[in-house]
Amino acid sequence: DTYGTGTRSEADLIAAVRKVFDLRPAGIIKMLNLKRPIYEPTAAYGHFGRTDVELPWEQLDKVEELKKVLG
Repeated sequence: DTYGTGTRSEADLIAAVRKVFDLRPAGIIKMLNLKRPIYEPTAAYGHFGRTDVELPWEQLDKVEELKKVLG
C-alpha cells in the first residue's frame, strides 16, 4: 500500500514485484542466500534497518530492474 503517494497503480506494482522477485520459498532462499550462517549477528538488535551488518534483504540491487519493468 502506498497510502495514496504512489504514481503507479497498486496492480502495476504487484505485477512488477511478481515479475522481478521469485517469491516461492526456494526462490527467496536462493535470492537472499539464506543457507549460509548469517543469523548470529542478527540475534541482538534485530535484523531490519541495520547498517552495521551486511544483510541481503537490505540491498537495493533490484531497483533498476523494477524501474525497467515499470517503464
